[in-house]
Parts: sequence; C-alpha cells; structure tokens
Amino acid sequence: MRVLYLQTFPLYGSGSGTYARALAREVSKHHHVAMVAPDSRQIKNSTVKMYPIKMPFYVAFTGHPEWKNCRLYKDISHREILTIYKSFLNHAVDAVEDFKPNIIHVHHAFPFSWAARFIKSTYQIPYIITVHGSELPTAQKDKRYLALTMDALRRARRIIPNSFYTKEWMLKIFGDEYRDQIRVIPGGVDIDKFKKVNTSDIDRMFGIKNEKVIVFAGKLTAYKGVKYLVRAGKKIKGKVLILGDGPERKNLEKIVKEEKIGNVQFIGHLGADTDFLIKFYSRADVFVAPSVWDEPLGLVILEAMACETPVVVTRKGGIPLAVKDGQNGLFIRPRNSKDIAEKINFLLENDDKRLKMAKKAREIAVERFSWEAIAHRFENIYEKFAYYNFKTSK
Repeated sequence: MRVLYLQTFPLYGSGSGTYARALAREVSKHHHVAMVAPDSRQIKNSTVKMYPIKMPFYVAFTGHPEWKNCRLYKDISHREILTIYKSFLNHAVDAVEDFKPNIIHVHHAFPFSWAARFIKSTYQIPYIITVHGSELPTAQKDKRYLALTMDALRRARRIIPNSFYTKEWMLKIFGDEYRDQIRVIPGGVDIDKFKKVNTSDIDRMFGIKNEKVIVFAGKLTAYKGVKYLVRAGKKIKGKVLILGDGPERKNLEKIVKEEKIGNVQFIGHLGADTDFLIKFYSRADVFVAPSVWDEPLGLVILEAMACETPVVVTRKGGIPLAVKDGQNGLFIRPRNSKDIAEKINFLLENDDKRLKMAKKAREIAVERFSWEAIAHRFENIYEKFAYYNFKTSK
C-alpha cells in the first residue's frame, strides 16, 4: 500500500509536526510512505519519501518556532488565502502524479484538506483527515475557512480527532453531520527512544548541583500559560527550565527581570535535537504544562511520561486522556500560580510519591500511547479505504 501524507507545518517544533513525523516513520515499516510538507529534512530511520513545499510566505495558526515572525491565518488577506491554497494544491498534485498513492492522510482540518478534496474529485484517491485541534480557534473566529473545510470534511472517508474533547469542539464549529465519520485516535510517543537516560551533562552545562528540576517544553504562546509557571517560580523549591521559543518569550523574560525571579532559566528552542530534549525530560523531577486553553493532547506530556517524569497539568481539553490525577501526575487550576507552586512543591517534597508516579507515567505511555499501537489503528483504516486503480493525468 502507498500512503501519502499532507502536512501543513515543518516536522519539528510543533505537536502536529512530531505527530506527522512519528506516524509516517512507523507506517513506513510496513508500507510505502511519502510526505508533502514545508520541510526538506529526511525522517531519520525511515524510508519516507519527502516532497518539500516552497512556501509563498510563512503562516501558521498560533505561530511556529522555526518560522520567526510568521503570519497567522486569521490575519492574512483573501488573496493570500488563495495563494497558500494554490501552492499546497500544486505541490500535492505533483506528489500524487509521481508517488501514485492509494490513500491520502491530511494533517489539520484545513487548508491542505482543500487540496485533498480536489484530488479525490479528479483522481478518485480517498483521503482521511486528522484534526489536531490547533486549527480550531482560527476556524471558530474566522468564517472564511468554514465553507471549503466543511466540504472537505464531508468528502473525507474518516475524520480523526486526537481526543474526545477535540471531537466535540470540531463538531461544535463545523456541525453534527460529521459524527458518523469520526474515530478518535490520540497521538503517540516513541517509547524506545523516549526513555530515562543519563543526564550528568545537563547538570554540568547548566550548573545544576543537587537541585530539583522543573521543566516546561513547548511553543511560548499565551495559550500555553507559561507566565503562571514563571510567576510561581518565586515559591517553587527548585530550578525551573523553560524549553521553547515564541512570541511570549520577551514578556516572560520581562516578568523574570521585573519580579527578580532567580530560579527560572530560558533554554530556547532545541530544534530537531530530540536527544537533548529527552535528557531534559529525564532530568526533570516534574514536568509542567500549565495550558490555559483546551489543549487537544500535548505530545510533550506523553514524551515526559515516557521518560518517567510525573506531570503537573491543567485539566484542559484532551489532557485527561493521558493523565490520571494522583497516579501519574497532578491537576492544577488554570491561571493559578499559587496552585502550580503548591502542587509542584508537594511532589518535590515527597520523593516516594513522586517516584511511584514516575513509574506509573512510563507504564501508561507504554501501554496506551506507543506509536506502534497508534499506527496499527491507522493502518486498519488505510486498508479499508485504499484505492488501487490509480491513473495518471492525461
């Protein structure tokens, strides 16, 4: 079987990029796989064929750390929407002509789904769509994206939200008519790669001496609620490391400076260096995701869990799918620095409890969120709907 993925963003620096990269790698172990994406980097340890997109301009839903100062979909003009669509459509058709897929898997509800809709009409190649959730606030606020997306969803053989919360959110925006097409499949984690490792070099590099360490990793946007973790730093009994970059970084650094918070350190965006990221997860005594929006299901939470790190998270969106309060982590109230500090300190001061949670976090990641298990569910869908009578254009 030949599977073509259409991915809107680079393969590093965002949850959907990580998702697309990991799924393609796993599926390529059993099938021929190709990917159209604004990224020329080969996916390591895979046979995935890449079709890089040359973007007419950089645009994202909430920003992207590899695209500094990129535009947002809610802010671009009508003609610029057309420009993006034409670019995605041309690249997708070129890949279809060359790769001859049996099925297409689109990441994000739009705008690449519009191209898949055209390809389905002309080439008869079926497609499915994964709804990651980060596109939904834009669709909710900007009606320009609704009609084409609704038609693309209607023609998809399956719609795959990454959590039950994302499913209900999507139906609220686009309507209940799609309910029968939906199957919820969460993101996964590479459990063979994301596991506890030696971190002595991290200690040397950042001058950590017998200190407890708290880690956040992700895009620094207002949605992520990092400012509440930063402000909690004054009361946290450990070193807080902020991994990632984004439009909120300057504001966060300003808070640290003005409020003289001495235990918060900004590491920046680690890029494609997942080995370094794994060391931070492993060194962390607690991983924190203080999101203030309905997070679809943060893959960084799964990655931290796989590295035997208990998590302190808000009960937002799809996060409860992976986190069980008191078992592998603790829930905190959104926008509440006091609660963040209290929950983190509770874990830092109770070693036995924290270590039990760490073991349970790894156990849940392995049993429920391995990419092997996730990919198998997708492969069953591909096999059910794949089209085997491809004809090139005349």
